[in-house]
Amino acid sequence: MTEAEVGALIRDYGMLIIAPLAVLEGPVISVISGYLAKAGLVSLQLVFVVLVVADLAGDILLYGLGRKGRAGVALPWLARFGVTRRRLAQVIRAFRKNDARILVIGKLTHSAGFAVLLAAGMARMPFWRFLALNLLATVPKVMICLALGWWFGAISDRIGNWLLGGTLMVVFFVVVFAVYHLRTRQRSEK
Repeated sequence: MTEAEVGALIRDYGMLIIAPLAVLEGPVISVISGYLAKAGLVSLQLVFVVLVVADLAGDILLYGLGRKGRAGVALPWLARFGVTRRRLAQVIRAFRKNDARILVIGKLTHSAGFAVLLAAGMARMPFWRFLALNLLATVPKVMICLALGWWFGAISDRIGNWLLGGTLMVVFFVVVFAVYHLRTRQRSEK
């Protein structure tokens, strides 16, 4: 398959590929989508809307799983990550006191997002409040990730030169270090 054929496939079917992947892994797909938009393979406005909707859909699924968690659906999964009933109760209590702050911070710190979204459901956060706060956190997150992809797409031509220069510098320092080490070793043997 040629580069032109791959480009045509992305232009024709890009959103069908991007949407389900963004439900599973929003930030990475957002960065890649920014690069594709910069290359003119997808519409920036359309991909932004698709990414926001897909991210919210994934978050709603986790929220729903958390709401079902009281019935025991989520607890076995959380136990695999070392979350005990006691710890979970503490998180739910904290969430009930500071739901907005915890949700937004959890959403913006990607690694905590999974647990925070489950906790929102388990704490019985009102759905529309969850959705509104989640949207407020999702929009800037998607914009930042798209911008990163757009920016890195703009410098992709120069990355090869940077890698070559960096590699030559590393090789130079390794050679200098090896020569220095060998000379020091020879002097100590005399």
